[in-house]
Amino acid sequence: MPKRNKYEEWITEEGLELCNAWARNGLTDEDIAHNIGIGRTTLYEWKKKFPNFANALKTGKEVADIRVENALYKRALGYDIEETKTVIEKNGNSKDKTRVERLKKHIAPDTTAQIFWLKNRKPATWRDKQDLAINEPIKFEVDWGLDEEDED
Repeated sequence: MPKRNKYEEWITEEGLELCNAWARNGLTDEDIAHNIGIGRTTLYEWKKKFPNFANALKTGKEVADIRVENALYKRALGYDIEETKTVIEKNGNSKDKTRVERLKKHIAPDTTAQIFWLKNRKPATWRDKQDLAINEPIKFEVDWGLDEEDED
């Protein structure tokens, strides 16, 4: 059986699917290269040489980015959740009662997430440094702290 090149196993349907999943789960190119057993430079060469390989990584990363964006947006606005808890009530006999309690909670908006979102989405308005234009000359006087008597 002839020796296969390493890339051949990674451009198969299974290999591409695994690389896509790694990218979707947030692994970096360096992490993916490590998992494959190659260097980062080789990974970049494969991306240039095999469009389907590059596309698998790209679409996986896009899915991960969208998930994070959605989570950030949700956290910035706040959201409601429902928690369930199973409660076992002990009776003196062998038959314990089981009931499920449902509790609705509101997760408050997160100002850090809001600031991060706004600074990135509307940087002209929300960045820390504002550029201000001054249209008139600034006039000021300097008091050097010298009295007339001190001039001698």
